[in-house]
Amino acid sequence: MKLLIVDDSSFSQIVTSKLIKNFFEDIDIILANDGEDGFKKYTEIKPDYVFVDLLMPKLNGHGLIKLIKEYDKNAKIFVISADVQNSVKKEMEAYEIKSFINKPFNEEKAKLVFDIIKGDMQ
Repeated sequence: MKLLIVDDSSFSQIVTSKLIKNFFEDIDIILANDGEDGFKKYTEIKPDYVFVDLLMPKLNGHGLIKLIKEYDKNAKIFVISADVQNSVKKEMEAYEIKSFINKPFNEEKAKLVFDIIKGDMQ
């Protein structure tokens, strides 16, 4: 399975990667530092899942999700963000994301992601 993590924080990328690897044996994690790089990598590697932070330079998460969904309406996206406003959550849910997860990402939230992905595979 291929997972693309798009987050401008290298600390968040490392924490998310480590926690996800605790639950998945065979996973290839690709990192991108902003939405522009994230979209480029999405089109190149066609990951199974994407984790998107909303607050990033260049192209933010909102713009990235819109681009990805226009490119691939079946894209499986998790939003992992510190922006927890209800209006933002509703806007993201309109894009049919898998889940909106509040930062900080932790073991409990990684287990939630694992359960959602496991459910997709059945």
